[in-house]
Amino acid sequence: MADDLHIRGRTVIPGDELTWSAARASGPGGQNVNKVASKVDLRFDLPATRALTGPQKTRLRAQAGLRLDAEGQIIIVSQVTRDQKRNLEDARERLRALILASLDPPKRRKKTKPSRGAKRRRMDSKKRRGDLKKSRGKVGRDD
Repeated sequence: MADDLHIRGRTVIPGDELTWSAARASGPGGQNVNKVASKVDLRFDLPATRALTGPQKTRLRAQAGLRLDAEGQIIIVSQVTRDQKRNLEDARERLRALILASLDPPKRRKKTKPSRGAKRRRMDSKKRRGDLKKSRGKVGRDD
């Protein structure tokens, strides 16, 4: 069982909703890599969590992307260091950042219109460009 994951304010993911396992990491490490299970797979049970509201879960599900498995669990894999404890902390921090990004709803876009002056400047520019092209004239053939 893991410790509680504090996200922001009163938002806390209970430790019983987080599970992790260790495996042998790939990459450099010499003989040590064959002996020590330093890679960490952190799993967060998104459908069963009580810490997030429905809309927050929906936003988190959309942001999780490929980290979401068939059961709806978010899987964070970390093998950046050769130390299991540091990899677990890295995975927890990455999960915290992902959840933090989904807590607040995105701001709605405000529709804007170009000002009357901007429209006039645009039309003047188009007129000048058209006049320039007209003044070039046609290329005559020498017969």
